[in-house]
This record gives sequence, structure tokens and C-alpha cells, in this order.
Amino acid sequence: MSKVFVFLADGFEEIEGLTVVDILRRAQIETETVSVTGKKEVHGSHGITVFADKLFEEISGEDAALLVLPGGMPGTLHLGAHQGLAELLKKAVSDGKKVAAICAAPSVLGELGLLKGQRAVCYPGFEEKLLGAETGTEPVAVSGNITTSRGMGTAIPFALSLAAQLKDQKTADAIGEGIIWDVH
Repeated sequence: MSKVFVFLADGFEEIEGLTVVDILRRAQIETETVSVTGKKEVHGSHGITVFADKLFEEISGEDAALLVLPGGMPGTLHLGAHQGLAELLKKAVSDGKKVAAICAAPSVLGELGLLKGQRAVCYPGFEEKLLGAETGTEPVAVSGNITTSRGMGTAIPFALSLAAQLKDQKTADAIGEGIIWDVH
């Protein structure tokens, strides 16, 4: 099976990034964290340091089924400023691959023009950066191959949605029940 890349920059929201990794690995979906900082040690926005599985320079993206952007500040700004990541995201969308972003990070997709004609959600106050999107306030929006979510409090339904998309709803529901999440 193709893999998932969760991109990390200094200042990323730890729960948004690591919840996705945890849930997808529980679903037995190969998931790797990828640092865009040039070093494997990445500092979260709340002082939690993690060690990424790979550096951006070590991946091609060709084998990725899904690219994920966690939010957080200034992590979102760092993700948005990374030219290599921007090119990878644009290519992924044009190739019909799945892309997902949560909290402030959907703004990265919006500013790249990837949300035109899509339904998207984000952290309140970032809606104007979702260029061309129809915005909403639901916890998770799935529109075509793009999934967006609102923030730290929606990280579990966001990750479960990604698991359902990549595996199946039964697997996502079983994980939700196993972690005592009310999936219904």
C-alpha cells in the first residue's frame, strides 16, 4: 500500500500532527512524519520536541497516497513557505492523490489555489485564505480528494476520516470505539 506523509515544521500543533500518525498507524496504514526543517528534530508549538521519520529531502512523494499538513503557529507559516512542499502538494492534487490539512494549515492549500471549487473548513479567522473555497463550520470537510478540519479539538474525527478514506469505514469505526471516541 502507498504511504502517508505528515509534514512537520517548527511550531506545528502537536496533537494535530501526532493524532493523525497514531490513528493511521492503528489502521495499519504506513505513515511517516517528514520534517521540512532540514533536521529530524522538530519543535512543536507547545514545547514538545519530536523526531521525524524522514527529512523532506529524503522523500519523493511518488509513493504517497496522502499528504497531511498539521496546523499550529508558526508551523503553518513554515509549511507555507517551503517551496518544495508547495510543488509536491500541487503535483499531488493534479495527480488525483489525497491531501489533508487541519486548523490553520488549510490556508496553505488555499494560497496555492488548490481549494478552488472545493468545500473546506479551517480554524476560525483563516477563512479568507481558503481562496475559491466554499467554507463551512463542520468538524471535517471532505471534498474530492481534499480533506480539511478545524483544529485541535477535531483532530480525532479528522484522523478517523482519513483512516476511513484510505482503508474503510469499518476499520475507522473500530478504532474510534477502541479509543473511546463516540463515532456515531
